[in-house]
Amino acid sequence: MVTLNKIYTRTGDDGTTALGNGERRVKHDLRIEAYGSVDETNAVLGIVRLHCDEMPVLNELLGRIQNDLFDLGADLATPHTDEDLGYEPLRITAAQIDALENAIDQMNSELSPLKSFVLPGGCPQAAHLHQARTVCRRAERLATAAAAQEAISPEAIKYLNRLSDLLFVASRYANARESGDVLWVPGANR
Repeated sequence: MVTLNKIYTRTGDDGTTALGNGERRVKHDLRIEAYGSVDETNAVLGIVRLHCDEMPVLNELLGRIQNDLFDLGADLATPHTDEDLGYEPLRITAAQIDALENAIDQMNSELSPLKSFVLPGGCPQAAHLHQARTVCRRAERLATAAAAQEAISPEAIKYLNRLSDLLFVASRYANARESGDVLWVPGANR
């Protein structure tokens, strides 16, 4: 269990931060940028949930995902090594990815097929879900860039990829209950 009694430590004043294994890295390290973007995704989902009183199923799903995003952050913050850390590092599991896929399939089964690309917008929930999706995609790009340099959990990268898909479908799910999707009209303003 995590106990946080003192919030500031001054250890990051030199531009570094500690990973889960105690190693210090510069704050602009790709691994840290990746889990920082995961944290940002989580914050945007908190905003979405402020608008979900009339969508309890979506609110509950996003709450579970917010918890998973802390698991994901812990996974990304703890490098894969053979050293004994004195604890079992938290890692994203295939079951968490399967849960996203099941949620995508369930929401998508209630939607009509798309006949155009969707513009971010519609109802407030959908607009914020699109924002969360784009931040999640950034986290995925950063995690894959970090994976080109060091070992990053393949499940963590799969989770990010699937989560961005879920956030897209969730935006359509929210819009279907409110104002409807805002569709792209190619060349509409020529």
